[in-house]
Amino acid sequence: MNKLAIVYWSGTGNTETMANCIAEGAREAGADVTLMGPAEFSAAKFAEYSVVAFGCPAMGAEQLEEDEVEPMFAGLEGSLGGKKIALFGSYGWGDGQWMREWCSRCAAAGASLYDEEGLTANESPSEEAREACRELGRKLAAW
Repeated sequence: MNKLAIVYWSGTGNTETMANCIAEGAREAGADVTLMGPAEFSAAKFAEYSVVAFGCPAMGAEQLEEDEVEPMFAGLEGSLGGKKIALFGSYGWGDGQWMREWCSRCAAAGASLYDEEGLTANESPSEEAREACRELGRKLAAW
């Protein structure tokens, strides 16, 4: 059974909905799941979890949220080598450039990225997107 951390920030609730659906799927598959905000996670916490899923919506000009997520993630980049991680988030404009850049940063840091494209939802997650989140949770539970 994997121990999964879901670390996310949500401004409108869309990424929070995704995080909760990922947690639901992972718990259904038997994982021990902890949801937390960026301020609660650090490089030292990696040792406590088999897999970490990071979630953040696109902000501004398609970038990570700059007050909490970006500083937390920048601080982790040197610790990502060999870590099993997944990325997810919602957006309301653009074409997902923030997620592509985030995935590239993870790959450059040597992370074992579950999906090289991340999981995204446009605006409020539809039922189809919610099910994709649950499925990601189930897969992370077994990864």
